[in-house]
Amino acid sequence: MTALLEKAVKRTASLPATEQDEVARLILEALDAQDDRLWDRQFEQSEEVLGLLASEALADYHAGRTTKINS
Repeated sequence: MTALLEKAVKRTASLPATEQDEVARLILEALDAQDDRLWDRQFEQSEEVLGLLASEALADYHAGRTTKINS
């Protein structure tokens, strides 16, 4: 834990429980937003690869090199 985060946690610990929960919610929301942005960036970066894989799968299907998995 960084010194700044430790300082923030110590200050938050002195707040009433309801305010501590609010700070915790804000931190978790920020972390969730960061996760969402990371997922978006990873998905955007993989778009070309996913397109190539889809094209390859369609070519295999049209060439008869696939097997039906549902009956």
